Parts: sequence; C-alpha cells; structure tokens
Amino acid sequence: MTERSKAFERLATIMDELREKCPWDQKQTLDSLRHLTIEETYELTDSIIERDIPAIKKELGDILLHILFYAKIASEKNEFDISDVINSQCEKLIYRHPHVYGDVVVNDEEEVKRNWEILKVKEGGGNQSVLEGVPKSLPSMVKAMRIQEKARGVGFDWDKPEHVWEKVEEEMMEFKEAADSGTAEQAMSEFGDVLFSLINYARFKKINPDEALEKTNKKFIQRFKYLEDAARRNGKILSEMSLQEMDVFWNEAKKII
Repeated sequence: MTERSKAFERLATIMDELREKCPWDQKQTLDSLRHLTIEETYELTDSIIERDIPAIKKELGDILLHILFYAKIASEKNEFDISDVINSQCEKLIYRHPHVYGDVVVNDEEEVKRNWEILKVKEGGGNQSVLEGVPKSLPSMVKAMRIQEKARGVGFDWDKPEHVWEKVEEEMMEFKEAADSGTAEQAMSEFGDVLFSLINYARFKKINPDEALEKTNKKFIQRFKYLEDAARRNGKILSEMSLQEMDVFWNEAKKII
C-alpha cells in the first residue's frame, strides 16, 4: 500500500469511528453539513487568496473530511459509498478527456474546454442545456463567469475583445439613461447588464473579476483602517471630520498601500 493509500485509509477509518462513537458526528445529516461545507469552501478560498500554504493544506483536509462524511452517511442508507464516489469521478474524467485516454487530437486549452462542454451535454441525453450545470446558489459574479465560460465552450462568444468593450460602452450609456430618466427597475436591469459585460471583458483579458474585486475590497479595508488610525493619532473622530480632512489621510494611505 502506498503512502497516499495509507493516508486516505487512515482518514476513512477515523471517519467511521467518529460516526460510531461521537455524539455530534452521529447527529449530522446531509442537510446539517451543507452550510458547514460552504463555510469550509470559503475558508479555502481565503487561504488561496492569501497564498497561505499551511492554511491551504488544512482547509483541503477539512473539505476532504466533508466528502468522506457525506459518503459515510449515504453508505449507512445503502445509497452509495466513497468508492462509488471515487470510481464515478474516475470514469467521468476518462470520458471527458478523450485527448488523453482516446484518439481525439486537440490543439489548445480552448478545444479541451469546448469538447468538455459538448461531452457534458451528451451525458444528459442531448436534451440538457449547457447552462444547466451552473449551480443556482453560486454568488452572482462567479455565476456570470461560469455562464460565459460555458457559452464559449460551445462557440457562442465574441471574436475580439474590442467588440466586447464596445458592448461595455453601449451598456454603460443605457444604464446612464435609465438611471437619469428611467424607473428604478430599469436602472437596476441596465446596471446588471453593465456588470455582466464588464465581467465578459475581464474574461477576455484573462482577469478573474471576482479575485480582482476581492483584492480591491482588501485594499480599501487596509486604507480605511489607516485612515481610522491616523485620525486617532491626531485626536480626531471620523464622524466629526470633513471629507476634505479625511482625504488628507486617505491620500497618505494610497502612497503606502
């Protein structure tokens, strides 16, 4: 048995023991674990953004435990077990990589993605929409990215980034008109179109918009904390300062952060 196999078997055995002997583990269900799994996933994404390798290793372990936990619960009802999960994934990967396990020839990453989406539709008997694989509960920005990627996978996409930018400018003008003279509902709709088109343009420029916005969030938080600290050092209270006064400290923060 390899070290990898030993490690996995050890964790699976611990999961079995916890399910048998621990009161908390015994009470868990698929539904009760769901929100915890979402939390663990976000903790993993935080550690990836921070490039915290020890934390990434830890959070991956937590998610792996959850996978084993779900499979253990299902096995108790004779629905499936962890072997079924793993073997099913192996079969799917082999089927969706005919350029590795078959005789299909691809020239680049885009062809791999396109084949992947076509094969997914075939798995659904030919009647499944390409977009049905996008989870409904995804955060809106991530969902927009996945919708666009999946549409591109079957050839529905712009040819050049400059065409996408023209669409961004068009949507911004429509939003401005709606915001100035339309209803609140119209303005909201047009603003959504602006965001969707900007995300599309970012995709063409190989920018992950969710990651970009998160970096900006962190930068704003750091600069705002500097502003708060600077105000305290100078015996001031933010709520009693003018915007011009706060801008002095804010501009100092921009030079540092």
